[in-house]
Amino acid sequence: MLVLLGLVVWGAVVYPDLPDEVPQHLGTDGVDSYAAKSVGSVFLPVFVYAGVLALMTGVTVFSLRMRPESELEPGARTSPFVNRPRTRAGVRLLARAQLFLACCIGLTMGLTCLVMWSTEKVDKSPGGGFELLTLAPTAVGVLALLGAVLRDRTADRSAR
Repeated sequence: MLVLLGLVVWGAVVYPDLPDEVPQHLGTDGVDSYAAKSVGSVFLPVFVYAGVLALMTGVTVFSLRMRPESELEPGARTSPFVNRPRTRAGVRLLARAQLFLACCIGLTMGLTCLVMWSTEKVDKSPGGGFELLTLAPTAVGVLALLGAVLRDRTADRSAR
């Protein structure tokens, strides 16, 4: 929520100083699409992140309500579509990793706003691997989530 709030405040502060056209897409060769300055075009990354954050929060709440395998009765029917964590500690670890991923996605959106919310007309990419740098926070969040899942799985094997 703090990342979302930061993006809203930052966008509100820079909005009056933005040019009449703002970048909408940054390709490998630089900005390849512009849009007229409007609340919708300027705050698009914020709206997208708000939706992602709501979705990720809902998934986290669902995850926390899930009963881990260790709490199921012997022979209980389970859905083959749900990959349950093994223990309650695994559930909490998964929930924290999901919220961390949501935060990392917000940081990725913030990095895209560096270009989109430039107060000067931007025609080219900042260079220096900026596109990869922009994706790095989300990649870190995905790795953390995968690590949480793998940790739960390996902890179960070592307990046997």
